Amino acid sequence: MHQAQDVHARLAALRLLYRVAADLNAVRDLTATLQAVADAVVSSLGFGIAVVNVVRPDGDLEVAAVAGSEESRQALSGRVGSRADWERLLASGEGWGSLRFIPEGSVDPGDIPSYIPDLPVVDEPDAWHPLDVLLAPLRAPGGELVGVISVDEPANGKRPGEWQCELLEMFAMHAAIAIDNARLHTEARQALARLEQEQAALRASEESFRLAFENAPSGMAMTSLRPADHGRLMRVNEALCDMLGYPELLLRRLGLATVTHPEDRELLDACEHAGSVELRLLRADGTALWAALRSSIVYHAAGEPDFLLIHVEDIEDRKRREQTLRHRASHDPLTGLPNRAELRVRLERLLAARTTLGVLFCDLDDFKTINDTYGHHAGDAVLVEVAVRLQSGVRDGDTVARVGGDEFVVLAGGLGPGDVEDLAARLAATVSAPFEYEGQQIPISASVGISWSDGASQAEDLMRAADRHMYERKRARTKPRAVS
Repeated sequence: MHQAQDVHARLAALRLLYRVAADLNAVRDLTATLQAVADAVVSSLGFGIAVVNVVRPDGDLEVAAVAGSEESRQALSGRVGSRADWERLLASGEGWGSLRFIPEGSVDPGDIPSYIPDLPVVDEPDAWHPLDVLLAPLRAPGGELVGVISVDEPANGKRPGEWQCELLEMFAMHAAIAIDNARLHTEARQALARLEQEQAALRASEESFRLAFENAPSGMAMTSLRPADHGRLMRVNEALCDMLGYPELLLRRLGLATVTHPEDRELLDACEHAGSVELRLLRADGTALWAALRSSIVYHAAGEPDFLLIHVEDIEDRKRREQTLRHRASHDPLTGLPNRAELRVRLERLLAARTTLGVLFCDLDDFKTINDTYGHHAGDAVLVEVAVRLQSGVRDGDTVARVGGDEFVVLAGGLGPGDVEDLAARLAATVSAPFEYEGQQIPISASVGISWSDGASQAEDLMRAADRHMYERKRARTKPRAVS
C-alpha cells in the first residue's frame, strides 16, 4: 500500500514537473523566466525558499530571482558573489547526483550571498539545519554553467529525500535549458533592437548625406572605385551642374575625365590618391574653369573602396588674382613686357637647352630730351610705342623685355650671327620712325647692340657683350665727321 502511494506521488510530481517545464519554456523574457524558475521550485518541489543565481557577463553570479519570504527577497535580491567562491563551494559539497549539499559549518561560503532562515535546530540525523545548503547547478546543453539554484526551508523540516532530489535535478536541467533559451532569446532580441537602431541611424545618416550632397552650395560628385565600373560618375549635385553648364544626365554620361582639360587629366587620376588637386574643367560652352578638387575614399562594408567623394570648388577668381600677381612680379607695369628678372629666367632656360641665341640690346637715343621737351607723359607713351614696334618686328616665341628706363632686350633663338645682324638692323629701322603724340611729331631713334651664342655662353657675358656693342654703335653714330 505504501509503495503504491509512493508511485502515485512520484507520478504526480513528474506531471507537475513537465507542466512547470512547459510553462518555463513558454516564457521568453529572461527576467520572467528566472522568477518563474524560483516560483516553481517553491510551489512544486516542497521548499520554502528558492534563489536563482545567474552568471553575469563578467563571470560572477548575481541573485536574479528569489521566491519565498519577503525577508529573503530583501536580503538577497541583486547581490553578487564571486565566481571563484561559487566554484569552490560547488567543488567542496557532497555530491547528491548533480546536486551539491553543504552541511552546516563544513565550508566557509566566502562572499556568496546568504540568508539564514529562522528555523529551529532539531537534534535528529536527517533534520534540516538552518545553515545547511543545497545547490542545483544550472548548466546549458553544452555544459556551460549558466547559474545555480539554492533551496532552503524544506516543507517537512528534513533533508530532501531521494525522489525530491531527483525531481530537483530534473527541474534544474529543464530550468537551465529554459534559462539558456531565454538568455539567447533576450540576446537575439537585444541584437535585433540594436540592428534596427543601427539601420534607423544608417537611414538617417544616408538621408542627411543625401540632403547635404544635393544641397551643398559647392560642387559635389561621386565616382565609382569598384573594378567593374571604376571611374564612372555615379552622382553629381545641382551646384556642379550649374558650375559647368551641363544637365545632370549629360554630365554623368560624359564623366569627369571628359570635362577635364586634356593637359590636366593626369592630375584627375592623381586625385584618387593625392586627396587634393587644382586643375581646369571644361564648361559646356568650351571655356575652361579653374577648380580645386578635394577627394576622400568611402569604403563599403567589406572594407574595399566603394566610391570617391569629390568636393569641387570654383577657384577661377583666385587663380586670376594669382596670375595677375605673378604677371606683375615678372612684367613691366608700363609696357606689359617681361622685366629684367623674367628676362634672366628665359635667357638661362635657353642657354641650358643649348639653343643658338641672339641677344639684342636696344637703347633709345636722347630719351631724356624727349622727356624734357614733351613731358614725362609723352615719354611714357614713347616707351609703350617702342614696345609695340619691337614686338611687331620679332617672331612668335622671341622675347622682348624692358630692362631699364629706355632699355629693351630681345632674345631670338635659333638664329645665326648673320641673321641676328639683320634682325638688329630691322628693329633699329622699325623703332626709328616719328611718333605722333597729341598732334606733335616726336622723333625716335635707337641704337641696337648684339651678341650671339651657340649655347655655351653665360647669361651675364651675353648681356654685357650686347650692351657694350650697343654703346659702340651709339658712339659711332654721334662721333663728329672729319672736315676735308
